[in-house]
Amino acid sequence: MGSTRPVVRGAAERTATGRRGAVVAALMLAMALAALDSTVVSTAVPQIVGDLGGFSVFSWLFSGYLLAVTVTLPVYGKLSDTFGRKPVLVVGASVFLLGSLLCALAWNMWALIAFRVVQGLGGGALQGTVQTLAADLYPLQERPKIQARLSTVWAVSAVAGPAVGGVLAAYADWRWIFLVNLPVGGLALWLIVRHLHEPLRERAARARVDWWGALTVFACGGVLLTALVQGGVAWPWLSAPSLALFGTGLALVALLVVVERRAAEPIIPGWVWRRRTIVAVNLALGALGLLMVAPTVFLPTYAQSVLGLGPVAAGFVLSVWTLSWPVSAACSQHVYRRIGFRNTAMLGIGAATVILLAFPLLPYPGQAWQPTLVMLLLGAALGLFQLPLIVGVQSTVGWSERGTATASILFCRQTGQTVGAAVFGAVANGVLAGHMGSADLDAVAHGLGTGAVSETTRRAVADAVHAVYLGAACAAALAFLALLVLAPRRFPVIDESSPTPGTSRSLS
Repeated sequence: MGSTRPVVRGAAERTATGRRGAVVAALMLAMALAALDSTVVSTAVPQIVGDLGGFSVFSWLFSGYLLAVTVTLPVYGKLSDTFGRKPVLVVGASVFLLGSLLCALAWNMWALIAFRVVQGLGGGALQGTVQTLAADLYPLQERPKIQARLSTVWAVSAVAGPAVGGVLAAYADWRWIFLVNLPVGGLALWLIVRHLHEPLRERAARARVDWWGALTVFACGGVLLTALVQGGVAWPWLSAPSLALFGTGLALVALLVVVERRAAEPIIPGWVWRRRTIVAVNLALGALGLLMVAPTVFLPTYAQSVLGLGPVAAGFVLSVWTLSWPVSAACSQHVYRRIGFRNTAMLGIGAATVILLAFPLLPYPGQAWQPTLVMLLLGAALGLFQLPLIVGVQSTVGWSERGTATASILFCRQTGQTVGAAVFGAVANGVLAGHMGSADLDAVAHGLGTGAVSETTRRAVADAVHAVYLGAACAAALAFLALLVLAPRRFPVIDESSPTPGTSRSLS
């Protein structure tokens, strides 16, 4: 038939307990590489620009990495289903480490941006394959444990990343930010090569790889995400470059549909968009990526300009949601085992909608504990929302489809973040312009912490951030509706203890 089919084995047969512990440690190290990357680099931007120049294009240090990660997620997902998780993870980690080494050797800003793209090409494999392997290693009953550990890695990285980056930039050299990846990634690679032994599978005589589909996905995603990232920043939304990029992107979408329909083993198979469970979760997590932009991008600006906090205190206001998120995610199993994946996620995103709507009701200028409490509650709500959906989708597919399914939901979340940055940036700039004429949010934020922010600017920033949070609440409501209307009440969970492949049961 040309497709591969895994030999069904229990989790205990996939790897011995000791080996599984070593593999989990490797997965956490690999996830830490991807999670720390942007937060560590962001604090060293002044030193990087001072050394290499290129202030006008330094934002591409982040945009280029994000583009590469996002557009490669579905490609790596399909490749891991075809060739196995181990070779994809080894290659991806090696490419990431090569990119890190090249970044440390960069001689100007454009070279550094190019090498950050190389990093992103490996980062896509780290994010998608780590999540897929976590589901492979643990049965449904134990998956919340590993997912909670991975969530904790993200939480610790969000808090520790800026501090580590600041220390290295201040007391060593910004190049060490990339060099420290080498020993950490090297240890992760060694553990994976030595201890990860995947189960034997029946293979087709010759695996077919949809390279044309992969190239089209990369081109299509790159063009559209570039249009979203640069629109309204490098050029106006209705300018010729913006319209040309969007037009080219839409043409590539049409080409992608044609290519994938003709492919024997498409990178983005049609079943991803035909199964109600996966479609609903894709849309819901895309909305999650959208709403996450509101706090991560705009709350530090609010904390510094409206509340008058310093950068460290403002970072703490944001970071508290990374404390409640993994705790809530770890506890979510006790909820979804009683009321089901869909209802648990709807409970979480419904609470998140109310919490986001409460933010604009905070008193002006207010006290620091008020947005801190909002963020603590928001993290708890989103932990209850995200983890049941990831575990739920991974439990409705077999080994040969799990990489593709996991990559699709991560791809939608990443795309949601990119769209959210563009949309909410336009919303915030529009509100600021209404208050201050031709105001620009970056220009306002540049002088934060100096104590020279006028009352007019404070009020304008407060209103702009309130508008962004209202938009985030709308995104949360859309996620709720996607689950309510599209998601089945009971997820068709595959019974992994059954000796017959494809046997499924429903989890209400």
